Amino acid sequence: MYPPVILTAKTAFRVLGMKFRMTGLENIPASGGVVLASNHVSYLDFIFAGLATWEAHHRFTRFMAKDAVFKHRISGPLMRGMHHIAVDRDAGAASFRAALKALKAGEIVGVFPEATISRSFTVKEIKSGAVRMAAAAKAPIVPVAVWGGQRFWTKGRPRQFPRGQTISVAVGEPMTVQPRDDMDAASAALRGRLQELLDKVQAAHPATRHPGPDAWWLPAHLGGTAPTPEEAQELDDAERRGRAGAGADEEPVA
Repeated sequence: MYPPVILTAKTAFRVLGMKFRMTGLENIPASGGVVLASNHVSYLDFIFAGLATWEAHHRFTRFMAKDAVFKHRISGPLMRGMHHIAVDRDAGAASFRAALKALKAGEIVGVFPEATISRSFTVKEIKSGAVRMAAAAKAPIVPVAVWGGQRFWTKGRPRQFPRGQTISVAVGEPMTVQPRDDMDAASAALRGRLQELLDKVQAAHPATRHPGPDAWWLPAHLGGTAPTPEEAQELDDAERRGRAGAGADEEPVA
């Protein structure tokens, strides 16, 4: 199901007059297992990060996503048809094993180490799942920064599809993690690489130079009105307490 989905997406890109800036595609290995670790600013990030591996070598990326997406009547059949990997908070070991199996079979597995969308549009603290998978599978981690998708659909904002938007995707150099390495230190290093890539694409993005008076889509340190990292953390904590009070499940993480 992956090829027709890619064709449909590219048709939508043309209809919306979207422009793409992709750099570092040479850093994506042409074969073998790869952990593709992306920052997370929108609900569409998996499309743009996955487009990079397709443009580089016509390789598909199997993204890890919360299992609720797989249960949805529309997205579920698509996610299963593209062989993405469901993450169940109550059965995390099973999704970890599924990801390892894909990596050892030579697949690209896409993860969002921040687990949830960053409201501040900076890189949040990340989970160690990406580096642990890479170490266990003896696969490189390729960091990716995506930017621009938040203008279409992000947490706390209504969906909208403005024309003529620019999407930036920057692929960094692969990093390797050994089983004996300190996973916390490796995660911190990955976070640093992601933030460095994100800083570069944000600074170079054409909309950053003239953001306008209500640049909700731009981080505070660049003059935007997005929450600061501290404010974003408070919003996330409040949302988590609200879900717990309502008896709802928290978002599972990879």
